Amino acid sequence: MSEGRSCPLAYRYNPASLQVNGDVLYVVGGLYGNPYALDEIEQMALAEERQGHRVTLVFNGDFNWFNASDSLFREINNRVLDHTVSLGNVEYELANPSAGAGCGCAYPDFVDEGVVERSNDIMERLQGVAGEHPDIRKRLLLLPRYRCLLFGGLKVLVIHGDPESLAGWGLAHESFVAGNESKLAEWFGVSGADVIVSTHTCLPVLWSGLVEGRSCVVANNGSAGMGNLLRDSRGLITRIGLTSPVAEPVAGLERQGLSVSLVPVAYDLGAWLPQFDRLWPAGSAAAVSYRKRIVGGTSLAARDITFPVLV
Repeated sequence: MSEGRSCPLAYRYNPASLQVNGDVLYVVGGLYGNPYALDEIEQMALAEERQGHRVTLVFNGDFNWFNASDSLFREINNRVLDHTVSLGNVEYELANPSAGAGCGCAYPDFVDEGVVERSNDIMERLQGVAGEHPDIRKRLLLLPRYRCLLFGGLKVLVIHGDPESLAGWGLAHESFVAGNESKLAEWFGVSGADVIVSTHTCLPVLWSGLVEGRSCVVANNGSAGMGNLLRDSRGLITRIGLTSPVAEPVAGLERQGLSVSLVPVAYDLGAWLPQFDRLWPAGSAAAVSYRKRIVGGTSLAARDITFPVLV
């Protein structure tokens, strides 16, 4: 064949390679540099495997944040990057800082200016650490901004923010409280996704509804590396499985043969808190913004994170 009409063998791939093998996906968003949460997630996966469930770990960004030391920065990235990974705004700004983006969080107006300034300070410090690890920055730079996975016969769109932006807030808890059904219908219609899994906005959400006759699901795990619920220091991950969870979820539903759940990560807070305090002592940006939440969770009860099924 002539040039421009042939397809080199090296270009080809098997459509089956788009299919995720296994019985369970763990989608881990917002690890925030917490090694003990990562330890617990790995142990949870092992417990599933002892039950005969094959588990794939998928990290959808912001696995860095509190890990502002050379050793912890390298540990977190080396461990996470062995899995299926996509970028969060934190990793994007560590690999390739954007002029004027600050932390890259794209905070909406309802977020206090003090939070914004402290996040910018955290990012500046973490960028200084990342600058000493060019090999890791290079690996981060090569990551995609989202993943589209075929699992259990359904299309699972794994993103960080929302379907329009890496740092979008359209799938935030606050957006569901305000009502965002028309935007959800648009995103599911355009993407063709059956399940959209997000993180970034720190508070958890589990939603399901019909879009043009299709049963669709949104899961936002909040944070894997710090508390999400009232007086509860456990992280959360999104579990998507052909089987029911081994651990008791805080919220879950069954759709089209899949179990979609927000599952708690009961990591060793007693081990993590002293390390966090050494890295971020009282009065530091991360201590002011996050320590209270790390210890005591948020103001949300479990019933507050599941939104009514809309048809």
